[in-house]
Amino acid sequence: MTEDSQGKVELSFEVNGEERTVRAYPMERLLDVLRRELGLTGTKEGCGEGECGACSVLMDGALVVSCLIPAAQAQGARIVTIEGAAADTRFRDVQDAFLDFGGAQCGICTPGMILATVHLLQNKPRPTTDEIREGLSGNICRCTGYLQILEAVEDAVRRSSRT
Repeated sequence: MTEDSQGKVELSFEVNGEERTVRAYPMERLLDVLRRELGLTGTKEGCGEGECGACSVLMDGALVVSCLIPAAQAQGARIVTIEGAAADTRFRDVQDAFLDFGGAQCGICTPGMILATVHLLQNKPRPTTDEIREGLSGNICRCTGYLQILEAVEDAVRRSSRT
């Protein structure tokens, strides 16, 4: 990686199935690159400390908090944001269940919760209630009290098992 006169480097990675190249500071947060450079504002900043999960994205198949990922670490990675999650067949079931059960209120945690749910269902298509709780444990919601979110995920599991 060669730096320009401002200290930025050229980074290339796949985002939502599309090859992208940006110029960014190596230690700039992936969250900021996604939002500012690529206009993917569905990824939210909640705490900026990796505690709330609002900025979650999938990076090479792993659920990560993008506020703690240096942009340089994304070089060559495959990233899926909430905007790209719609390509997963489970997404519609999860989205509909969140709407039907009031699992989304203020909307700050929703993209991270939905991505965490999609990630969980990719790895465990029929999770138990305890596995759902564990799968969502990296996400904080300050509005719902979690019951509606848990019910939404359980309903999404039922919906996806019908298809």
